[in-house]
Amino acid sequence: MNSLGPANGELKGQRGAVPPYLLPATDIDTGVLPAILGRTTAPRIAVDETRRTLALQAPIKARVEALDFFYGSLQALKNLNAEIREHQVTALIGPSGCGKSTFLRCFNRMHDQQGNTRYVGRIMLLPEDINLVSRDVDPIEVRMRIGMVFQKPNPFPKSIFENVAYGLRVRGVKSRIRLAEEVEQALRAAALWDEVKDRLDSSGLSLSGGQQQRLCIARALATEPEILLFDEPTSALDPIATARIEELIIHLRERVTVIIVTHNMQQAARVSDFTAFMYLGELVEIDETSKIFTNPSQKATEDYITGRYG
Repeated sequence: MNSLGPANGELKGQRGAVPPYLLPATDIDTGVLPAILGRTTAPRIAVDETRRTLALQAPIKARVEALDFFYGSLQALKNLNAEIREHQVTALIGPSGCGKSTFLRCFNRMHDQQGNTRYVGRIMLLPEDINLVSRDVDPIEVRMRIGMVFQKPNPFPKSIFENVAYGLRVRGVKSRIRLAEEVEQALRAAALWDEVKDRLDSSGLSLSGGQQQRLCIARALATEPEILLFDEPTSALDPIATARIEELIIHLRERVTVIIVTHNMQQAARVSDFTAFMYLGELVEIDETSKIFTNPSQKATEDYITGRYG
């Protein structure tokens, strides 16, 4: 297999010798690495060896086993197998329509809200060995344990405080003191507290787009989920807000396991420990992010990340 980088490890026209997937988010960050002919040296990706060792040693939080998913007679996912490691960020990449979001939404049973859908196989939540897609498991309880942040910010038409407190109230928390403490904790975890602490009674809809997305993250964190799902969380945000969300995701892995769908491969390289490449409903490969972007096992992965299709 050809290596992925240009000669001398440089990408001409890409701000000197810095590989594009290591550049910060910008207004021209398309998420597609340019196809480069005559590559002889793989581009270098900065690897924190201590972090890499911890990631590889992390216990498995979820195991996907022979997962198929159907919309009626249409099979959208085909025999997916993967391991999601605890307190790590796993990115799902691939062209539009490949099944990334469909796969993500299996983890918290979002498909159950549609009629005529069907799961085959298992997603095991460890260490309890709970099959998340089993008909015997209550999808409401699944969603309490596995939170989700959507593509576009969707705060409730309530105050900032009540947006975050909503899930806590559903769980039966009634003490005003406890609610205040946990709302503050969630807002701090979402890096939003300092910006809203003096206006918690203001509408969540009064915030900027980036703040609204962080409010949604705080709302998801308030119920202390074990896994947090992000479905293209920055696609509707400006570059500055995108950078803040990315930084937040990196810090969140200290308290929760993260799975993120993104079309932006620079973003996947920046925030994730592991990356899975999907194509036509199949999981082509999953590996350490540094390996996926510099020495993938499958040619289809190489062709995608170098922009030959997608």
